[in-house]
Amino acid sequence: MMKFLMFLLFMMPLCFHKKNYWMVQMMLFFLMIMFMNISLNIYNFTNLSYMMGLDLLSFGMILLSIWICVLMIMASENLYKNNLYISYFLMNILLLLIMLYLTFSMMNLFLFYLFFEGSLIPTLMLIIGWGYQPERMQAGMYLLFYTLFMSLPLLMGIFYMNNNINSLMIYMMKFYDFNYFLMYLTMILAFLVKMPMYFVHLWLPKAHVEAPISGSMILAGVMLKLGGYGMMRVMIMLQKINMKFNYIWIIISLIGGVYISMKCFCQFDIKSLIAYSSVAHMSLVIGGIMTMNYWGFMGSYILMIGHGLCSSGMFCLSNINYERINSRSLFLNKGMMNFMPSMSLWWFLLSSSNMAAPPSMNLMGEMSLIISLVSWSKFSMLMLMLISFLSAGYSLYLYSYTQHGKMNISTLSFYGGVSREYLMLFLHWMPLNLLVVKIEYFMLWF
Repeated sequence: MMKFLMFLLFMMPLCFHKKNYWMVQMMLFFLMIMFMNISLNIYNFTNLSYMMGLDLLSFGMILLSIWICVLMIMASENLYKNNLYISYFLMNILLLLIMLYLTFSMMNLFLFYLFFEGSLIPTLMLIIGWGYQPERMQAGMYLLFYTLFMSLPLLMGIFYMNNNINSLMIYMMKFYDFNYFLMYLTMILAFLVKMPMYFVHLWLPKAHVEAPISGSMILAGVMLKLGGYGMMRVMIMLQKINMKFNYIWIIISLIGGVYISMKCFCQFDIKSLIAYSSVAHMSLVIGGIMTMNYWGFMGSYILMIGHGLCSSGMFCLSNINYERINSRSLFLNKGMMNFMPSMSLWWFLLSSSNMAAPPSMNLMGEMSLIISLVSWSKFSMLMLMLISFLSAGYSLYLYSYTQHGKMNISTLSFYGGVSREYLMLFLHWMPLNLLVVKIEYFMLWF
C-alpha cells in the first residue's frame, strides 16, 4: 500500500511544467492499472503496511477515486487551454487523491478521521479557486461548516473509544459493541452529513452549482461515498443500539428521498437537478446501511460505486453544454439534438443509468436495497415505489428538456462534441455497465 502512496507523492514535481498536463493523467492511468493488479483477499484485510491495508470495500473505493481523478483532468481541458493556474490545479487534484487514498486505506480510526477531514481542504480550494460565480465563497463556507460542525463530535467519540478499549484498529472493532446513545450519535452524525441525509443536505446543491466541473465530479463521485464508507466501518461496533434507533434514520431518508425527487422537477439549473438526484440516491444508501443486513450493505456498496460513475458522467454532460452555451439553464439548453446528435446518445445512456435501467450497476444496487428495506418493513415499499418512479421521471424530464424542443435562437455559432469528450463519457459509462458482468466481486465481501 505504501508503494502507491510513494508513487503519488513523487508525481508532485510533474505538475510544475505546463507541458506535463496530459503526462500526469497518463501516470494516473498507469497507477490505476497497477492498483487493479494487486492480490486481494476478498474476505479479509490484505496488503498490510504500517497503518494501511485494504479489504474489498476499500479496494473499490480507491479504484473509484483514482478513476474519477483521471477523468477530472480530462474534463478540465478548458483550464489547460486558458492556462488558468494549471500547475496548482494538478497539484490540488493529486493532494485530493492522496487524501482519499489514505482515507480509504487507513486501518486506524483516528488517522481515518484525519484524512476524512483533510480531503475537505483540496475540495474547498477547487471550489473557491476555479469556481464560476462570486457565490462560490458562500458555497465553500456551507461545505466547510456543515461538515466540520458534525465531525468534531466524531473526534470526541474516537477519543472516548481509545480511552475505553486502548485500540483504534478498524479490524478490532468487531469484538466490541458500544451500547451508549451518545457514543452512537457522535460516531454516526458526521457521516450522515457527508452522505448527505435529508435535513442536512443543503450544502450539496450549493457546492455543486458553484464548483467547477472537476469539483462537481469529485464531490458526486467520491466525497459523498466517504459518508457511506465511514458508516459501514463504524456500524460494526454499534450493532445493538442501531437496531433500536435505525427506524428514525430510515424514515427520514425514505420520506426525504421522495421529497427531494419531487424537488428535482422544480429545478431549472441542470447541475442543481443532478445534485438533488444524488441526494435522493444517497438516501437509499443510508436506508440500506441502517437495515444492518447483508443485502443492505451489499446494495449500498454497489450503488455507491455505480452512482459515483453515473453522477460524475452526468456532470460532464452538463459541463459540455455549459462550455458551448455559457448557461446551465434548462430554458436555454433546448433542442441539443439538432446540434450534437451523437452527444444525445450519451445523454440517453447516462440518463437511463441514472434511473437504474439495466444493465447498469445502479439497477443491481437498487434491487439489493429494495430487498433489504422491504425485508426490514413492508411499509417502506410505498416510499421505495415512489423514489423509483420519480427517479425515472426526473431523468426523463432532464433528457427530454435538453434534447428536444425548439433550439435557442441566440445560438448562432456552435461546435459539436470532440473526441476527448466522447472518450471521457465512454470511460464513465463502460465500467458502470460492464462491471455488472463481475457482480460477484461486489457481493462476496463479508
